[in-house]
Amino acid sequence: MPLQDWLIALALGAFFVLAGIGGIIWGKREEKAYYDAIISRPDVREYLERRPRRPESQALRIGGWVAIAVGLFLLGLGAYLFYT
Repeated sequence: MPLQDWLIALALGAFFVLAGIGGIIWGKREEKAYYDAIISRPDVREYLERRPRRPESQALRIGGWVAIAVGLFLLGLGAYLFYT
């Protein structure tokens, strides 16, 4: 195996893990900002009953976990290629 095969897999794995962590943090920030905006409204109950669904924060967190899983797989693949 050429040196680049395992190095590419490790680099892509690290990228996906970092992107996944970033997605999870971004999703938590979006959700916190959304709820902070609700709290600042004078009539929260009326707003909550008619609020539009905002799936962005949950989708960012799910995508983050998927990216971490892919990244860990690629890191494992890179380690396997390095040792074989």
